[in-house]
Amino acid sequence: MADLPALLRASLEPASRKQAEQNLNALSTQKGFLTHLLALVLQQSQDLPVRLAGGVYLKNIAKLRWEEDVQPLAEDDKTALRSQLVPAMLALSNPADKTVRAQIAESVALIAELDFPTKWNDLIDQLVSSLSLTDYNVNVGVLETAHSIFKQWRAQVRSDKLYSEINLVLEKFVTPFLRLFKRTAELLTNPTSAPSITTPASNYTLVAQAMVLLTDIFYDLTCHDLPPAIEDSYDDFFGSTGLFHGFLAWDPAELRGDPDDVTPSYPSKIKTRILEIGEATMDQTNVWALIGSNKLPGIADDALVSQSLRFISTAIRTGYYKDLFSSKETISTLVQGVVIPNVSLREHDVEQFEDDPLEFIRLDLSLSAAGTDLATRRHAAADVLQALVGSGLEADTTEIVGSWVNTGLSQYNANRQENWKAKDSAIFLLTAIATRGSTTQHGVTSTNALVDVVKFFSEHVYQDLQDTSGSVHAILQVDAIRFLYAFRNQLTKEQLLSVLPLLVQHLRSSNYVTYTYAAITIERILFIKQKNELLFSQADIHDSAAELLNALLGKVEAGGTPEKIAENDHLMKCAMRVILTARQTLIPLHQPILARLVAILGVISKNPSNPNFDQYIFESISGLMRFVVEGSPATLSYFEQTLFGPFTVIIQQDIDQYVPYVFQVLAQMLELHNKDVPTEYRSLLPFLLTPAVWQQKGSIPGLVKLLRAFIARDAAQMVVGGQMASVLAVVQQRLIPSKVNDAWGFELLQSVVAHVKPSDLQQQYLRPIIMTLLTRMQTNKTENYAYLFSRFVLYIFALNVEGLNPDVVIGTVEGIQPQLWSQILTNFVIPQAPKVPHRDRKLAVVGMTRLLCQSKLMMEEPSVRSWPAGYGALGKLFSEPQHLTKSSEDDGSTGITEIDYEEQTAGYQAAYSRLGASATKEVDVVAYVPNPQEFLQSQLQGLAQQYGQERVSSLLAAAGGPI
Repeated sequence: MADLPALLRASLEPASRKQAEQNLNALSTQKGFLTHLLALVLQQSQDLPVRLAGGVYLKNIAKLRWEEDVQPLAEDDKTALRSQLVPAMLALSNPADKTVRAQIAESVALIAELDFPTKWNDLIDQLVSSLSLTDYNVNVGVLETAHSIFKQWRAQVRSDKLYSEINLVLEKFVTPFLRLFKRTAELLTNPTSAPSITTPASNYTLVAQAMVLLTDIFYDLTCHDLPPAIEDSYDDFFGSTGLFHGFLAWDPAELRGDPDDVTPSYPSKIKTRILEIGEATMDQTNVWALIGSNKLPGIADDALVSQSLRFISTAIRTGYYKDLFSSKETISTLVQGVVIPNVSLREHDVEQFEDDPLEFIRLDLSLSAAGTDLATRRHAAADVLQALVGSGLEADTTEIVGSWVNTGLSQYNANRQENWKAKDSAIFLLTAIATRGSTTQHGVTSTNALVDVVKFFSEHVYQDLQDTSGSVHAILQVDAIRFLYAFRNQLTKEQLLSVLPLLVQHLRSSNYVTYTYAAITIERILFIKQKNELLFSQADIHDSAAELLNALLGKVEAGGTPEKIAENDHLMKCAMRVILTARQTLIPLHQPILARLVAILGVISKNPSNPNFDQYIFESISGLMRFVVEGSPATLSYFEQTLFGPFTVIIQQDIDQYVPYVFQVLAQMLELHNKDVPTEYRSLLPFLLTPAVWQQKGSIPGLVKLLRAFIARDAAQMVVGGQMASVLAVVQQRLIPSKVNDAWGFELLQSVVAHVKPSDLQQQYLRPIIMTLLTRMQTNKTENYAYLFSRFVLYIFALNVEGLNPDVVIGTVEGIQPQLWSQILTNFVIPQAPKVPHRDRKLAVVGMTRLLCQSKLMMEEPSVRSWPAGYGALGKLFSEPQHLTKSSEDDGSTGITEIDYEEQTAGYQAAYSRLGASATKEVDVVAYVPNPQEFLQSQLQGLAQQYGQERVSSLLAAAGGPI
């Protein structure tokens, strides 16, 4: 343990990080490690970076290993840590420890999510006993801890378990919480009531920080329903003279921030949270006055203004104030006083466009989740208009906004040099009023019938799109591209094809936002679907694919450094989409394209920094190989020669962000060898079976895919060479015991039973496999595991492999313990069979049919007693016959059409990310059965010939009659 500080320090340096993490992982298995680590985090004599690294490591243990099956933490250690976490939060109450405290608070939340209240029943008592009416340093620590636990309720679905937990918290927490809330409000609004607490000014700021947390917790406690204690105090908070209304007008000079500061002040944060709390219950007039007063021009107030505007949108949509908003005069006043001031571009927006273009794009696209502090004023103002249009008020709203649009266009035409912002606002207003429904993935999905979008585009937008760079303000060109991006589904394929060359032209722009928006729009256009089919094919971009890729990759390469190259994932995503659309068109160009992609990968691998970019570049490599080799199989050798070197470096250097992708692409390449396994792949196999490779969870799916490719092509040699035993050791020790990875274990086992000769399977592997599966069932059964186990059994039964029939499996089970099979059948296989998803219905039917009709042991005691129940399960599977004609496996084609990544990744995660382009068609193990119903009838006839019609008829009668 004495090495711990040095290891944590080494983990901060790129050169020593990997080795330090491995040493820390080994050290973490020692008894007492958790409490020792926490003690180091609290040790003020240690350097802050070391303490912070310790806090992060503790959080990661709570996140990734608290319930780990393979490398479990000792229960005594977990109990000891739980008892020390709340005191640790209080010990870190010094403002200098803020960053460390945040890590411990997150650890508390992660552990509480798993252990509270069953294993941590004194958690709330610890928090309540620590609250103080005078010491706000302590209060902030307690409230941060409480909020980190309670905020998870916001996203949870109502359930008895959730409500029991909330009620348990309310019983102990709500009364002292309300007392502290009211006391804190009094100190803020009347600081002279307790000058010893609110002075000096830093103390007053601390009390305001506590109030932010108190409002956060108020929302946590009321997010599902108003608790009785809060309902009893309703007027104290929500009444016309209540605390919330008072805080909306509260603006202490001591807490005002710098107008240019982007960080919201504490009063702004408090007001924002109050609006979130009262969105459905408060009178909207105070809010209207707040944002119509023009008292909130600062950037730091953006979150408050956005929340206020969303509040008004919600009030409109509820219909509760229909009489008020039905008035044309009210709509006009709302648009003029509230919407228009918040739509106009500010100097800050223009500066951000020029100085921080990626942030401008991110906010402009509203990639952040709706309702967060990151939403812009413009989008919140647009939402007010869309709420009016969606509430049956489109005629008046369209007329009123239309006049503002015309005014803006007229101002622009009067002086295009000076009044370009007026046109920008006009386009934004028109987009807002024309939009009735939209999604990030598909753009505008439904429009206001009173607005002719195509006509507006032709008359006012197209010219800016067509003009050369520099002839109009860059923001207006971006507006034109954005308009096309938003309304892409309202234009015909021919119209979109006609503007595609203009977008390609803008890819060459020197303006960052312009060429990035062009890439974003091209990518989304190429992804348009109609009737679940992609609208654009390789023929549509046959002539432009090379130019597109050259422009896109050129912009990426121009970044120079790893971080700058990887920062703009929009460019790489567009390149990926062009490759996936162009397909075989790229055969003549595949060598230079692949060389450029590999060169880019080589640079960014020195410092991986953007997981989205990584995903797209590997999809690009995978997709290029998929379609080029499909059209020209001889090109596979070039891909292998080009990729083996860089992939070897990635594996040797253990670049954990990329290793999961490398395994998937290697599997894809091996799968393109239909029968043989080349020597260079076979030499990789021993490495793939070493325990260290399987320690990174993100690598497991790719490893499984790669091993399945080996087994399908080389099972006999793997049996002879002993590698099949190593595969099963991985399954037994690493995969099946884990609730996280058991599904991957079953995937490997399916390949083993499908490709290993039945004689080898029976003599060497089947009994150990079944013993492993039953051991997990006995020691750590979950509902999902019971399903996976039952599906695997049905999978074996469904295989049409000579020498492998249901009785081989049943006999092996009975050899372990007499009459065990009937228990497995009754308790697991029969109940789980009807639960299989639609894609597996045919597999389950064939497997159950073969079990009932081809097994001699099923016609003997005691198994025969379960025969009618098994036939009943078949009846349930046949209840939806439309799903029985489908293959039991994905055909591999959906991988390409579904490649779409709109979710933004927070932080860097070396987790598994599936490569859609590497998806391949699985072997349909039940393809030999064209019609499952006919198959069942023929099997029943064979059973009757063997055992007599009378006996079969009695079994069918016991099952309720024939299906």
